[in-house]
Amino acid sequence: MDPQKTPLHDAHARLNAKIVDFHGWLMPIHYTSIVQEHEAVRTNAGLFDVSHMGEFLVYGSEATLFINKLVTNDVTKIDDKQCMYTPMCIEEGGIVDDLIVYRHSRDHYMLVVNASNIEKDFDWVNSIKKKYLDEVKKYRDSLSEKDLVIRNVSDKTSLIALQGPASKEILPKITDEDVSQIKRFHFAEDIGIGDAKTVVSRTGYTGEDGFEIYLPSELAHEVWDKIMDAGKEHGIMPCGLGARDTLRLESALMLYGNDIDEKTTPLEAPLTWTVKLDKNDFIGKEALLKQKNAGVKKKLVGFELTEKGIPRSGYELAADSEKIGYVTSGTYSPTLKKSIGLGYVKTPKAVEGTEIEVIIRDKPVKAKTVKIPFYKRV
Repeated sequence: MDPQKTPLHDAHARLNAKIVDFHGWLMPIHYTSIVQEHEAVRTNAGLFDVSHMGEFLVYGSEATLFINKLVTNDVTKIDDKQCMYTPMCIEEGGIVDDLIVYRHSRDHYMLVVNASNIEKDFDWVNSIKKKYLDEVKKYRDSLSEKDLVIRNVSDKTSLIALQGPASKEILPKITDEDVSQIKRFHFAEDIGIGDAKTVVSRTGYTGEDGFEIYLPSELAHEVWDKIMDAGKEHGIMPCGLGARDTLRLESALMLYGNDIDEKTTPLEAPLTWTVKLDKNDFIGKEALLKQKNAGVKKKLVGFELTEKGIPRSGYELAADSEKIGYVTSGTYSPTLKKSIGLGYVKTPKAVEGTEIEVIIRDKPVKAKTVKIPFYKRV
């Protein structure tokens, strides 16, 4: 099967981006260099095409209760025009995906899922929908198809992310409302940018201030060009997935398929705060409650190298000549000027300041566990 292209593929080619196959999508890794683009986001602004991400709409009177059954966090705690980050788990507690829930109203939500999981997630959500409705029908006589509708609108939706401290000055130049007033993990609807009516949110995946713009795919080029023009005086740069990865790693944000997957739980990852064991039953609750009571056997930690080397996903982690875990993500941090990584280790070794080793090409390289995130904007 040929890789898919986002609606902005031609724009990336025009900008001479290095394009690679990323989970079945032709995506820009960088335009200039990963370091330059990384630094642009930390100091000014960067623009990302993340249209490969997936969007599901959930409608109906059962939408809130259904989503709360689906995810570990408690969506009843957010109001209209708010977003919530949450894992979605299997019965055994492993993570199907991590996603962001957008609440338009009590009967209308959007779920934003990872690009590599769109098909898997949509099948999973529909399988849970069937079980959920079968359960509801046991105590409700009247239940129509309109009470819970799930639509995959990923193919019709583009997503552009403007990130960096100058974002709040750039985007309001071209919107018909003052989006600088949008609070963190909130969003606004029907924001006009040229001919496009967009949803603009403020969640971020870089550790910097910024916005996400959801819009019809056919208008993606127009909006991309408008943002680039508006950002010229602020030193805006188009940015690829390379910088997106180094930025999110410095901020210790999870990457599905590396740091979390169906073999890891939110309690093992630094996502315990997203698991609301005091809410009504949800998929994976019993397994997660059992794990919490027994204690986790491994934990995801941050570490930095104290010797020269670059940690990579899959490298072994050791201590006292014993294997204690493995690297999930690693890089040289352009901001901190040192090599950093995330990895799972046996719980006793998860204490901050523990001396460990990363096995790089069969050679042990010294490192130590550190507090995460590695970087946090003051």
